[in-house]
Amino acid sequence: MEIQLVKDAALMAFETKAESGCIHHSDRGSQYTSESFRLRLEDESIQSSMSRKGNCYDNALIESFWATVKTECFDNFRSGLPATKAEALRSLFHYIERFYNRERLHSALGYKSPLQFETDWTKEKFTQSVST
Repeated sequence: MEIQLVKDAALMAFETKAESGCIHHSDRGSQYTSESFRLRLEDESIQSSMSRKGNCYDNALIESFWATVKTECFDNFRSGLPATKAEALRSLFHYIERFYNRERLHSALGYKSPLQFETDWTKEKFTQSVST
């Protein structure tokens, strides 16, 4: 992956960051360890976080997520890539916000959607705090 691609993606993220105290987590790829990228994070007051050397499990969660997105949202690109960036963004938004978070059942969440899990958790915590 080219460093310019990474820097361009980071710039897009920096434009939308809402709060200070953000963390950028990555593997130890040369594009993320480059001086220019590290200085850019510093300029934006973003803390750098990297996986540990030789530990592939640090990024396992996000790697699993992207594998799921490629399979479920884009059918492993069997039909090719989206024709435009806008089409890709629409597809990703629809998949994540409408399906993945609201409908897709997650085994790690007791076969509930993230939205249902969060709702149940909030109700449980609220009920506990009211009863104490």
